[in-house]
Amino acid sequence: MRNNRTWANLVPYLLMLPILIFLTTAAMRGNNIAMTYGQFVELLNRKDAQIEQVQLTLSNTVIDVKGIYNDKNGEKGFQVTLPNTETVNNGLVTTLQSKVKDGNIKIVDAYKTNPLIEALVQVIPLIIVTAVGIYFISRMSGSQNNKAFEFSKSRARLEGNIKVRFSDVAGCDEEKEEVAELISYLKGPEKYAKMGARIPKGILMVGPPGTGKTLLAKAVAGEADVPFYSISGADFVEMFVGVGASRVRDMFKKAKSTAPCIVFIDEIDAVGRQRGAGLGGGNDEREQTLNMLLVEMDGIEDNKGIVVIAATNRPDVLDPALLRPGRFDRQITVNLPDKNGRKAILEVHARNKRFEDDVDLEALAARTPGFSGADLENVLNEAAILAVRENRDRITMSNLDEAIDRTMGGPAKKSRKYSDREKTLVATHEAGHAVIGLFLEGANIVQKVTIIPRGVAGGYNLMTPKEDSMFLSTKKELLAQITGLLGGRVAEELVLGEVSTGASNDLEKVTKIAKSMVNQYGMSEAIGPVQYDSQGENVFLGRDYTSNKSYSDTVAYEIDQEIRKIVNGCYDQAKRIISEHRKDLDNIVRALIDQETLTKEDLDNIVKYGKVKPETVEETVR
Repeated sequence: MRNNRTWANLVPYLLMLPILIFLTTAAMRGNNIAMTYGQFVELLNRKDAQIEQVQLTLSNTVIDVKGIYNDKNGEKGFQVTLPNTETVNNGLVTTLQSKVKDGNIKIVDAYKTNPLIEALVQVIPLIIVTAVGIYFISRMSGSQNNKAFEFSKSRARLEGNIKVRFSDVAGCDEEKEEVAELISYLKGPEKYAKMGARIPKGILMVGPPGTGKTLLAKAVAGEADVPFYSISGADFVEMFVGVGASRVRDMFKKAKSTAPCIVFIDEIDAVGRQRGAGLGGGNDEREQTLNMLLVEMDGIEDNKGIVVIAATNRPDVLDPALLRPGRFDRQITVNLPDKNGRKAILEVHARNKRFEDDVDLEALAARTPGFSGADLENVLNEAAILAVRENRDRITMSNLDEAIDRTMGGPAKKSRKYSDREKTLVATHEAGHAVIGLFLEGANIVQKVTIIPRGVAGGYNLMTPKEDSMFLSTKKELLAQITGLLGGRVAEELVLGEVSTGASNDLEKVTKIAKSMVNQYGMSEAIGPVQYDSQGENVFLGRDYTSNKSYSDTVAYEIDQEIRKIVNGCYDQAKRIISEHRKDLDNIVRALIDQETLTKEDLDNIVKYGKVKPETVEETVR
């Protein structure tokens, strides 16, 4: 296709080439000096002029004379038209025979021509002009007309020779096992047909953004070595009703012609939302597109080599008809990776990077709970950029530490200067969080404390759980999280005697956790094991706008009381812990003001020796 477009661009230049040759020839002919009869006679009589050659074209009335002569000014061409009389004719020939060098005279009959040349001379200019006109007219309007015909064509991109393999996908071993049989099926669907087994027509991959859903689908195509059609759900929906349905039909028509193959629909929630859930009526174009998608998936015959893989992070808004067996038979949840998964992902993305010998990817994985595969790839990329910025030839652990901080909170604002009062306030707030993490059983481990501002935060604590839990949290752990979040505000109140706006984000998280404990998890003694809300789900406006509250005002009052009771109890616990370890709090504040950033090792030294780096144990004891 690209070569065809290149030749099309060369067409006008090829058509213009004969015109340029014609104009050049005419220009060369135009260099001859046009003489009068008198000037020509004078030329014949000049002794300093030597005529080199002459061509006489004879007609009934005139004689066209063309030739070349030499004089002191060099070689020149001439042309003259003479009347064809007997006197002129005889005298001219006689004179020229004596004047022309070596008798170089050529006589041409004006009426003797080549018919083919005459025809070409008349037809070629007309062909050239017509071709040039048609080309430029098609360039101006043809592209728009072609796009009009292609408007209803599928926009699925066909990718062949996929190089992604299962070895490039880490942190999701169970998910790879779920799709491994697809590879065997795409390579040989007939053996499944013999056994009477029906391979799923559709597989829905569900999970947070960046967990590798698209990469896993490509790995299946790469391992099976089949064509891979990729399209986004938004590419189906247009302003005009029926266009999306036409694109769905065209996509499956192409897929059937190249089976076995994989059709991957990313962000399928853009076209697969529940029908009839729009405010003020449905979206006819989107709903017709969804209907056609359902019909086409039903029209895929069993074991014909077409597998539809879709990805979304909003399975709650999908239409139930899309999820029933026979369409998307299997749902695969691609969760955030655990510690081992994060280490494997880091090893994959570290293949083309150079590290110092002390870089520990396992320690890096332990410090990045909640990071997706895309986040981890970004951490290593940011570290590589920082190493280049520092003119290093290898990535250091300090580059990786800074990359984690940049990914979580943005680049450090080192140019921003605190006033002494602000610096003390931020240090006290962050030290309060750190003390709770150090001395509260069940709290997350403090890995790093800093008062260097990043993004909208004046400082932050990097805290990781003792165990990498994927799904469950106990009531004790949730209460410890609330207590740790309240530690900064409590420290401000106890040390400075006033509170600031720095705890606004902490209070937001505290309220969310406490509400979930009461409304969803049934962790309130007064309310009991009853779920009143599903706040953990994302709101779907078309469905949830008209939903009624599922409990009375009396229950709502009791819920508010229980939430306040949980928060107040954790606040009192935070006060007690910080009061008991006030000396450690003050030491951490002083160290933060002095060094701005403290690691876990620094905090352990402060708790044990009262200093970040004691000279000797004996001196510390004295």
